[in-house]
Amino acid sequence: MSGAGQPDGRPGTGFHGLMAALLASSAGIGLVFPLTSIYISDRLGLGATGAGTYFVAMAAAGCAAAVLGGPRADRGSAAAVGAVGTTSLVLSYALLGAAGGSLPVTASGLLAGVGYGLQYAAITGVVTALVPAAGQRRAFVLRHVMTNAGMGLGATGGGLLLAAGRPAGTLPWLYEAAAAASVPLAVLFLLVHRRRRAAPAAPGSGAADPAAEQPGYRALLRSRPIALLMLAQALFATAGFTQIEATVPLLLHHGMGIGLAGVSAVTAGNALVLLLLQHPVARRLEGLAEEAALIAAPLLWCAAFGAGALATATDGTARTALLAAFAALFAIGEIAYSSAFFPLLVRFSGPASLGRGSALSSLAWSTGTAVGPPLGIAVVTATGTGTGWLALAAGAAAVLAVTLLLHRAAR
Repeated sequence: MSGAGQPDGRPGTGFHGLMAALLASSAGIGLVFPLTSIYISDRLGLGATGAGTYFVAMAAAGCAAAVLGGPRADRGSAAAVGAVGTTSLVLSYALLGAAGGSLPVTASGLLAGVGYGLQYAAITGVVTALVPAAGQRRAFVLRHVMTNAGMGLGATGGGLLLAAGRPAGTLPWLYEAAAAASVPLAVLFLLVHRRRRAAPAAPGSGAADPAAEQPGYRALLRSRPIALLMLAQALFATAGFTQIEATVPLLLHHGMGIGLAGVSAVTAGNALVLLLLQHPVARRLEGLAEEAALIAAPLLWCAAFGAGALATATDGTARTALLAAFAALFAIGEIAYSSAFFPLLVRFSGPASLGRGSALSSLAWSTGTAVGPPLGIAVVTATGTGTGWLALAAGAAAVLAVTLLLHRAAR
């Protein structure tokens, strides 16, 4: 497996192998991701308290693992950190599938948190090591698409398996399947680590020098561009990604009377646009500076949520067209985000501190994913359907304001 990129900036086979393994891992996680709280509370009989304990343990361990894994990744071991993290995920899902009480469930939550935290701290550094600078923006878009497409495929497959069999007997085996699906990713991380150790980075490759000075977390956050980028990351999660997962389905189903099949169709449309337009949109975005491309993401999301608001006042073909526009605009905004955010993280952190920068990004993301769903649901419940869509657009406008400040600070 060649890890090096091509002279024209195209990724090599090492990167494509990693993306294939990431797709498989994401599909495995997608099998069970929407079901875990139900599985713990109902199937294992631990109630809401048991499910809550699992997610609290996962969140706490994820934050700690990201902070501890960042410096290790900066010392030239990003792929090793990713291998340890993915192995932790394998153990977590295997344990949860066999769990019979609160102790193994809590242990599974801790292992899952360690896995996600270490993966997030590592994977940006691994991608930059495998892909020449000229191809990294499209590489980060592909990484985003593989993760989301895998989750969608897994969720669809899990639903079909549960519908075809006996849910009580099938659920534990889905967790074992999720564990098995992440094994190839752990192996790929390990192979990349061994190859990187056997072939030291060439001068000018952008790889971190373990002997170089590595600023700590405080020093990174004293940089105005990094501080604004982390604030933007938290808001991207709070006002964007979590809202399409948690709040938009409620607006569609409860507020607009759209059936579950229609809600699924909007989600599928979003995923389809991601798959079909990733390459042409990413190529167009490469003509923009990364700061400008990042501004495009919340701008498109404002338009997307606006289309949703207009759909509340229409019906029939017009409503369908507006909801299709929502799904497409949001997906193109996701492509703009992934094309710009991670290259900016690489640039602002610098090679010697990319692991720490990735850890801060993980913490910002975790904060947004914790705050976003309850906030969005509370706002929509209090305001109603049309105003709820406009409230989501206002949230995207807040993200836009921060990205404009970042554009000014980065000049």
